[in-house]
Formats: sequence, C-alpha cells, structure tokens
Amino acid sequence: MNNSTKKILRKLQKEYRRNSGNIVIYIYEEGSQHIDHVDNQYIYTKTPKPQVTTDINEGSDIPDALNTEQAKALWKKAQDVGWVDEDFQPKLSRTQAALLADSMAKQLGIKNKWKLFGALWNRNNMRGDYNDALYQRQTLAFQDSLKMLFAD
Repeated sequence: MNNSTKKILRKLQKEYRRNSGNIVIYIYEEGSQHIDHVDNQYIYTKTPKPQVTTDINEGSDIPDALNTEQAKALWKKAQDVGWVDEDFQPKLSRTQAALLADSMAKQLGIKNKWKLFGALWNRNNMRGDYNDALYQRQTLAFQDSLKMLFAD
C-alpha cells in the first residue's frame, strides 16, 4: 500500500467514527469549485445604474401623498433597485409589492395605504397580500432589503 492510499483509508476511518457509521465521501477534480452550503448570497457590484426618471407630472395619476419630495426620493430608490418601473408600477410579486407599499407608507406617514397604493397599482386586496407576505420565508430578507434601502 502506498502512502496516498494509507492517507485515504485513515480519513475514511476518521469519518466513519465521526459520522456514527455514515460515511460521506466528496471527491472533487483538481481545479473544480465546490459550494457546500449557502443560506444567503449577496452580490454587490459597482456597475453604473441606469438613469431612471422620477419626474411626476402634475396631470399624472399619482396621489398627492405619493408626490411629495420625500416620496419622490423613495420612488427613486425603489426604481434604482428595479422594484418599480418608470411609471411607478411594481415589478415585484404581489406580496413584495404590499411590503413595499407598507414600508413607503410608514416612511411618509400615510394612513390609508391600501386604498392609496391599490388605486395607483390597480390592485385589490393589498391588505390580504400583505398578510400573505407575513407567512412567507422570503419576507424577512425582503424587509431587511427595504430597511437598508429606505434608511437615511
């Protein structure tokens, strides 16, 4: 038996004892890449962001409460990350859009948020979408993203 074979057998014996009889062997080709376990993956790049307009015309359908300077700043941030389009319509799932509406409403002090955003986005039952969001796994990560985005 050569040295490399002996090393492999010793490793197998250690793994056998450590895993209570269950042996798991991973063999990777030289130069290959392996990711064992990933909970969250964050990718940050320094690529230039496309210019997005936040000009809200006076004749637009945007309610006055969502047409303030503070609201325009929030719209711009949401556009920059691709959550709303140039017409301020959500590019998210219904549940994530409801979380976005809730977060913006809190920042702007809006009380009738479901009626306001529901009319703007032509959606019914946004309160139900929000309640559904609270039971989804992705919600905490998205809420963290909202907090980071809207934090000043």
